[in-house]
Amino acid sequence: MLMPKRVKRRRVHRGRMKGKATRGNKVTYGEYGLVATEPAWITSNQIEAARIAMTRSIKRGGKVFIKIFPHKSVTKKPAEVRMGSGKGAPEYWVAVVKPGRVMFEIEGVTETQAKEAMRLASHKLPIKCKFVAKGKEQQVAEGGEA
Repeated sequence: MLMPKRVKRRRVHRGRMKGKATRGNKVTYGEYGLVATEPAWITSNQIEAARIAMTRSIKRGGKVFIKIFPHKSVTKKPAEVRMGSGKGAPEYWVAVVKPGRVMFEIEGVTETQAKEAMRLASHKLPIKCKFVAKGKEQQVAEGGEA
């Protein structure tokens, strides 16, 4: 499971997810990518499940790149604890994903194999996603069909 090796501040604010992704919105490493079309927190478990689905689908043929990392900790207080006395301990880690963000990339496989692998991976994620080829991802961020 993905999580930071060490962090300076373990309890962070929730923050906001307004606007489109300005960074990480282009397919850089692979040939095909999976782009988020809505904002969400993606947990480390969901990232790992999507990665496993993709690698099993392409039968260890190509190469999978994960372009999101869960830097933000989500805290939770224990069950049946009264209000107050500070913030809870970190429960899990999430990656903040905005619309237009390329989350996964694949190279070394055919387009049909990549499309099927990305379809299986998108079912593991809590948001709507789009399959894009290299050079076509900007249209998705602007709202057009790719």
